[in-house]
Amino acid sequence: MGQQVQFFFKNVHLNLSRRKEIKEQLAGLFKKEGVKIKQISIVFCSDKFLLEINRDFLAHHYYTDIITFHYNQKNEPVIGELYISADRVKENARNLGTTFKEEIHRVIFHGCLHLCGYNDKSSQQIKKMREREDFYLRSYFSKLAAK
Repeated sequence: MGQQVQFFFKNVHLNLSRRKEIKEQLAGLFKKEGVKIKQISIVFCSDKFLLEINRDFLAHHYYTDIITFHYNQKNEPVIGELYISADRVKENARNLGTTFKEEIHRVIFHGCLHLCGYNDKSSQQIKKMREREDFYLRSYFSKLAAK
């Protein structure tokens, strides 16, 4: 998985430990979903930075926790970028009564599931997305606990 997934930090200080394990989990996620990957960049940034991307590229004028961009053609290995607002993830974790650690991993898996073709527009799509997020969260944290 090495260079296929890379982490970048745009003006945010984020203690993202266990990067190797995250990359291994993402390799398993894509394999389990039957999707080959070529390159994924995961960029952690601020609300302000992500709001600019949201406005400039999607014409949305609101904060969000993640924006996912696909660059590959259909049936080609995935090339994509995930932009994740650390500010929004922190606030969402507080509002949802969960930890930042759990929420940041959920959002990473969420973006990768988008790259695998999952959507979250309808209630049925949202339900399926949550099921897959929960599956990969349980899998990831149980592997860490076993180490």
